[in-house]
Amino acid sequence: MSAPSYLRIAAAQLRRDLALVWARRGDALQPVLFAVMVASLFPLALGAEPGKLAPLAAGIVWVCVLLAGVLGLDALYRSDAEDGGLEQMLLSPAPLALLVAVRVLVHWLTTALPVILIAPLLAEMLALDRALLPVLMISLLLGSPLLSLVGAVIAALTVGLRRSGMLLPLLVMPLYVPVLVFGAGSVAAAAQGLDHGGALLLLAGGGILALVFAPLAAAAALRIVHS
Repeated sequence: MSAPSYLRIAAAQLRRDLALVWARRGDALQPVLFAVMVASLFPLALGAEPGKLAPLAAGIVWVCVLLAGVLGLDALYRSDAEDGGLEQMLLSPAPLALLVAVRVLVHWLTTALPVILIAPLLAEMLALDRALLPVLMISLLLGSPLLSLVGAVIAALTVGLRRSGMLLPLLVMPLYVPVLVFGAGSVAAAAQGLDHGGALLLLAGGGILALVFAPLAAAAALRIVHS
């Protein structure tokens, strides 16, 4: 098949996955609500003084995005494995890595992006310096796709388990730590007047590498698990 045919198949899957998300839009709101709840706990625990919250604000927002993404990882391939959709993906004439990339895109659009859109509100609630908000938003836009791509590989490795439980978060969290460090660290560096471009470039570079290799690794893992 030609590349345009592959793209049509990928576009059809994208429309299908988004339609399924819209049909369960109540569930789709859970990552945003969870992120708001997590961010609200810190002012309650630390107090509402801006001097206490402001230094932690960027890290808190990053943790909210990270945890919101983890919530949806187990369902990334689970329903397909249960209803035969995974077999259809494996038998599709389009490359499995391309279909996995589409699934990762849907995961990012429905978990990370909504939280990123409300990140300015969370930052305001946590008393983040408004001058640092552009750096925070850029770091989230560069780093959050990397979280989804890495999580897709781990989710593919555990899809064969009937009850992954806490195994998936335990496996994926250590891999998320560098992204969290560079993402929140870029804002901290900007707050101190230091060069924060290096951290952002590392996030961008990691995202490009993950975009190339993560769908291939996830596709290989799905084939191994299904065999």
